[in-house]
Amino acid sequence: MCGIVGYTGNRPVLPILIGGLKKLEYRGYDSAGCAIVTGEGRMEVYKATGKVANLEDKTRECNNHGTLGIAHTRWATHGVPSVTNAHPHVSQSGNLAIVHNGIIENYATLCEQLKKRGYTFKSQTDTEVIVQLIEYIMTIRDCDLAAGVLSALKLCIGAYAIAVIDRRNPTRIVAARKSSPLAIGVGEGNGEFFIASDASPIAEYTKKIVYLNDEEVAIIEKGKELQVENIRTGSVDFEIKDIDLDLTMLDKGGFPHFMLKEIFDQPAVLKDCMRGRVIAADGGYRVILSAVEQHKQKLVNASRFTIVSCGTSWHAGLIGKQLIEHFCRIHTEVAYASEYRYNDIVVDPGEIVIAISQSGETADTLAAIEAARERGAMVFGIVNSVGSSIARRADTGTYVHIGQEIGVASTKAFTGQVTVLAMFALALGMERGSVDPAEYNEVLRELTLLPDKIERVLQQNDKIRDMARTFTYARNCLYLGRGWNYPVALEGALKLKEISYIHAEGYPAAEMKHGPIALIDQDMPVIFIAPHDRLYHKIISNMQEVISRKGRIFAIITENDHTIRKICSDVIEIPETPACLSPLLSVVPLQLLSYHVAVAKQLDVDQPRNLAKSVTVE
Repeated sequence: MCGIVGYTGNRPVLPILIGGLKKLEYRGYDSAGCAIVTGEGRMEVYKATGKVANLEDKTRECNNHGTLGIAHTRWATHGVPSVTNAHPHVSQSGNLAIVHNGIIENYATLCEQLKKRGYTFKSQTDTEVIVQLIEYIMTIRDCDLAAGVLSALKLCIGAYAIAVIDRRNPTRIVAARKSSPLAIGVGEGNGEFFIASDASPIAEYTKKIVYLNDEEVAIIEKGKELQVENIRTGSVDFEIKDIDLDLTMLDKGGFPHFMLKEIFDQPAVLKDCMRGRVIAADGGYRVILSAVEQHKQKLVNASRFTIVSCGTSWHAGLIGKQLIEHFCRIHTEVAYASEYRYNDIVVDPGEIVIAISQSGETADTLAAIEAARERGAMVFGIVNSVGSSIARRADTGTYVHIGQEIGVASTKAFTGQVTVLAMFALALGMERGSVDPAEYNEVLRELTLLPDKIERVLQQNDKIRDMARTFTYARNCLYLGRGWNYPVALEGALKLKEISYIHAEGYPAAEMKHGPIALIDQDMPVIFIAPHDRLYHKIISNMQEVISRKGRIFAIITENDHTIRKICSDVIEIPETPACLSPLLSVVPLQLLSYHVAVAKQLDVDQPRNLAKSVTVE
C-alpha cells in the first residue's frame, strides 16, 4: 500500500524516482506522481492515474536536471483515484510538496481550521491537510521546514510516513514515520541520501540503511550528517544497518509474472528457510531455532499461545495452532489481528502472542501486538522482512528467509510461514518433552524432503493450466478440506478471489451439509483437498454428497490414490508426506490453479485491483 521514494544528492533525480517507483509497484496502487526541484528553485510536479509507466510517459519531455525530488504510488483511502488526488500534494504557495502513506484521522478538523485561516484545498485527501498545516506553521512562526514538520506532526492523529521538500532549499528532504514504514539509504562517500518505503528501491545504490521508528523525523540534506529527532523528546541516536536484500528476487527470472516465479521459487526458498535450522545429528535430525534457545524458559512454561495475523498469514496461523497443540500440547488460539485489539483482551500470566506478517508492517498486526504487550504478553514475531516494524517491536522471533515477495497474492510467504511454525513447534515440543522422539525425527526428515516433493507437484503445471479453463466461466467456487487441510481450503479460496475476482468460499468439508450444500449444482466447481490421512474416508463421504447433487469435483489427492480418481472428474496428485506437513504440498496446486484462471481471464495477476501488498493502514 502506497510507495514512497525520495533522493537528494548529485545525481539526476528523475531516473531514481521512476526506477524506485517501479520497484514498489508490488505494493499495489492506483496512481503515481513525483515532484522535482530544479537547480533554479522551481517545483515541477507530474501525476498520472494507473501504472507508473503512465507517469513515466508524462515525464519523458522533462528537461529538469534537478537532484532533489520525491515520488509516490497511491492506494486510495480518502478520495477516488484521480490526478487531483494523486501525490505529491503542493502547499498553497507552491513552495512545499509532500508524499504520504497512512491516514490522518483528524484531517477534517484540521482542514476546517485551516480554511478559516484562508487556506483552500484542491483534493479530497487527508494528505493535503498536512502540507498546508506545515506551511501555516512555518509562516506564523517564521521557522524552517524541519521545525514546521515537527510542530505539525504533534497536531496530527493517525498513521503516517511522509517526505516533504521545499523548493527554496533544493538539497533537503524532511521525512517522518508513525505506524507506517520508512527507510533512509545512506550513500557511500558522496553525501547523498535515498528514502523509500522499503529497501528495494535503495539496494542498488547503497548497502547502508536507517529504519525510522515511530514519531521520528529525519532531516536529510545533501553533504551533511543525517539528523533524527523524536517529535516529543528531541534528538535521538540511530543505527545504520546493512541491507539484506537479494536483488535477483526483484526480477521475474524469465517467468511471465512474479506470482508464477514465486510459486516455482518455493523448493529453493524453503531450503533457505530451513538452512542451518534443520540439521542432521546422531543418525537423525535436529531443529535449532535461536529464539527458542534464548527464551527457552518462557516458551517452555507458556500458559498458552495466541496467534495474531491477517489474510494469508491468518491461514498459516490456523495450521500453526494445530502444529503447536499437536507437538507442544499447549492451548493455542488464532485471532484476526484487526479484531484482537478491539476485543476485551484477557492475557493470562505466561501467555505468548505470536505475530505473523510477511511484510512485518501490517498495521492491524502491529496494533494487536502493542495491545498484547500493554497487558503483559511476550511477543514472538514471524516475519520475512528484516528490520521491519514487527521484527523490531517483538521480544524475539524467527525470520522466514524466503526473499522478497513481489506478487500481491502471497504464495511462498505462506509456505515459508508454515515451515517456520512447524520448526518452532517441533523445537519447543522437544524442549518440553511433549513430542515423541521417533515422530520428531520422522517429521524433520520429511521437512528436508519437501522441496523435492514440491518440485514434483510443479511438474503438473501444464495439467493444472488446462484444468483452469473450466473455472473461467464459474461465478462461484467451493473449497473443502478437513483437519490439517481445512486452512488450505481457506487459502485456496482466497487466492482465487484475489486474482481472478471469482467468488470462492473455503469450508470444513463436514460443514458443507450445514448450509453451503444448497449452492451446489452442475455449474459450481467444488475443490476437495483430500490427502490420504485419518479423515480420508470421511471426506470421500462428503464427495459423494456433492456428486449426488451433480456437482463437479476437482480433488487434490495423494499419489496412487485410485479410489478418489474413480469418482472425480479431475485430480492433481501430491506425494505422500506426514499429515501435519501435507498443507505445504496441497496448497501448491491451488496456487497454480488461481494463477492460471486469472491468466486465462487476461487479468493483472501481480497487481490485482483494489489490493495492496503491505496493508499499512487500518
